[in-house]
Amino acid sequence: MKDKTKLTVAGRPHQRPSHPVNTPVERASTYLFPTYDDYLEGAKSICYGRLGTPTHRAFEEAVTALEGGFETRLAPSGLQACTAALLAFVEAGDHVLMTDAAYDPTRKFCERFLKRFGVETTFYNPVAGEEEIAALMRPNTKVVFAESPGSLTFEVQDLPALARAAHAGGAKLVVDNTWAAGYFCKPIALGADVSLQAATKYLVGHADCLVGTLTSADEQTAQKIYYALLQLGSNVSADDAYLALRGMRTLSTRLERHQENAEDLVKWLKKRDEVARILHPAQKSCPGHAVWKRDFTGASGLFGVVLKPAPLKAVKVFFNAFKLFGIGFSWGGYESLVLPVKPEAYRTATDWKEEGPVLRIHAGLEDIEDLKTDLERAFIAMAGARK
Repeated sequence: MKDKTKLTVAGRPHQRPSHPVNTPVERASTYLFPTYDDYLEGAKSICYGRLGTPTHRAFEEAVTALEGGFETRLAPSGLQACTAALLAFVEAGDHVLMTDAAYDPTRKFCERFLKRFGVETTFYNPVAGEEEIAALMRPNTKVVFAESPGSLTFEVQDLPALARAAHAGGAKLVVDNTWAAGYFCKPIALGADVSLQAATKYLVGHADCLVGTLTSADEQTAQKIYYALLQLGSNVSADDAYLALRGMRTLSTRLERHQENAEDLVKWLKKRDEVARILHPAQKSCPGHAVWKRDFTGASGLFGVVLKPAPLKAVKVFFNAFKLFGIGFSWGGYESLVLPVKPEAYRTATDWKEEGPVLRIHAGLEDIEDLKTDLERAFIAMAGARK
């Protein structure tokens, strides 16, 4: 089946004489077993709320179908999906290779938490190739962590090359696949051992719940992920699993609109005198564009804009002029967002040399002309503040 069909049928209730279209929400902590034999059999599947209910299994099944993996497990946030994927494979004395363009909380987990337990992290250039990664590998390297495109600056990573280098050194390749939502890119098909998402973003799609997903490529990897989440006591509510699964049903339609609006905004912004550079994988000027063309089937609604140097007063006025674009963290919902970001504050292996302010824009589902009008209003306000 093609992805659009998978998104419609995966995780649906099993056939019976009469059944609902959607998998119902089953809220439970305790499950009861009529007999001893039922208990022994039930303990292998649905046995306790923290380990998941039929609602959770349905969402996991749908994500597994989309990502093309062996098994999916859930975490209560995208960040815990990242941290559990690391904890599943490292112990004291081990080493992690982490992209320098990683989501900052993932970075801080390595620098602050893992370091306390004797796990060392080396940050690498996000556009590093196979030879560069191989040169950074150590006998105790257990995880190569990629995020493609990278947070804030949108470098696209060569996942097949990273996989070859990681596997040659006995390490796992873990990929944060949130930007592509499992729809525009398939990291497992490209060699990744784990493809994870902050499902909070595009899978949920409505900015109303937090959840993470971890899809493993094989049974051995899946078992490691499962036990990491089990021992951490991770739990996702059945209501949130239901909301995420319901959001997935419209993922393809929403992503196509997000992509269309983002492309239109990029074309419009490139003509603005205030703009120095666009950070968008579909643009030839974006690092890794050739890899994006090879490995991705589309682009989502999140991208960056580097403005020409401007005083802080003018930047504040620019943001305060918006009526449609919200100033807020996260992204992936139906709403358009804009956020000031500082890539230079989150780099150690590479330098960020752009001089002007950097914006992270999420193109929502609003009418494109209204979004352009809102941006125009902000640029006019900025110009007035410069005088």
